[in-house]
Amino acid sequence: MQALLADYLPVLVFLAIATGLAVMIVMASLMVAPQRPEREKLSAYECGFEPFEDTRGRFDARFYLVAILLIIFDLEVAFLFPWAVALGDIGLFGFWSMMLFLAVLTVGFVYEWKKGALEWE
Repeated sequence: MQALLADYLPVLVFLAIATGLAVMIVMASLMVAPQRPEREKLSAYECGFEPFEDTRGRFDARFYLVAILLIIFDLEVAFLFPWAVALGDIGLFGFWSMMLFLAVLTVGFVYEWKKGALEWE
């Protein structure tokens, strides 16, 4: 138990130093920088005009669909890096498992493409 706690001591020291440094930097910026914002600085935009409409407008669902597709394909890349590094150790089973994974993702991509999810009208 004592050895396990000794292993985590450097992590705790690092977190304490990082937290202390962050607090010191924020406090230094509060003391050095003037905290007197003017009316123009507090306005909605600094470009000189008020917003045209309400900012809580509805978004098209395609924005969310594109975001989900981005997450899916980013996860694919996140799985490909460790797989490529360990390919020599995992053998043919690991290779064909990844090919199956990529095939499922490709089928999903083709489905989205055929449904028109990637079309921006």
